[in-house]
Amino acid sequence: MTAAPVGIFDSGVGGLSVVRAIHALVPEQPLIYLADQAHVPYGPRPLEKVRQFSEAITRYLLNQGARLIVVACNTASAAALHQLRVGFPGIPFVGMEPAVKPAAEQTITGVVGVLATPATFQGDLYASVVERFGQGVTLLQDTCPGLVQQIEAGDLTGSRTRLILEQALHPMLARGIDTIVLGCTHYPFVIPLIQEIAGPAVRVIDPAPAVARQTTRLLEQHDLLPAGANPDPERFITTGQQENFSALLSKLLGRNHAAEKLSWQESELGTLRLCTDRDGLGT
Repeated sequence: MTAAPVGIFDSGVGGLSVVRAIHALVPEQPLIYLADQAHVPYGPRPLEKVRQFSEAITRYLLNQGARLIVVACNTASAAALHQLRVGFPGIPFVGMEPAVKPAAEQTITGVVGVLATPATFQGDLYASVVERFGQGVTLLQDTCPGLVQQIEAGDLTGSRTRLILEQALHPMLARGIDTIVLGCTHYPFVIPLIQEIAGPAVRVIDPAPAVARQTTRLLEQHDLLPAGANPDPERFITTGQQENFSALLSKLLGRNHAAEKLSWQESELGTLRLCTDRDGLGT
């Protein structure tokens, strides 16, 4: 019997950093990844709009057979994770939480840099994490405007990407940070550049491995782990341009996959739905 897939979504390619980490732990686990590139980036958008996107994507993934959902987006986790758990009872969810706790435990200087989107910083989830684990630590924040778009364009090392990171990190380095928290799933793809700018003495915390471990724990807890190899373990879907997404899959994951395409439709009542271009029907 083929194992039920894990549904994973993000505003774009950032959540592929989580896919990479899950694949490293459970390579035979079937996955359905949905990149909402029609709306990337989520960070500057109103939280209510992100909730609408997240609920519609979750419905689609569940209709495709997913029995566990990974919200591989810090902004969507901040905006919608609580509502998703209430709205879809019985479905296990894994979300993204800024890694303030391990940063606070590991820092020696007591000064930590946090790179995240505006919506993540504004959300209750980040405020709760800071209140619980950030006491006694100086947290320096930056939203890295434009960085998500650079990564979506596949520019991981170019001059514009470097400038964005230098503008964020140089003031933090001047104030003595020794740890950097990545509060956006896109950002692990530029860890080599961050480390080049920050230097070897600064630790960079990639949240993806911890999310992969939690996903594996929940799969085991709910008896969803695959018993063996699956013939077609991965599907990759975009609401943006298929060709561009396929090229990024090759660049970021080293996989040659033909991406599937979905489009957004809005009903007369304002409900958002995802549909294929062929049938024009909401799912």
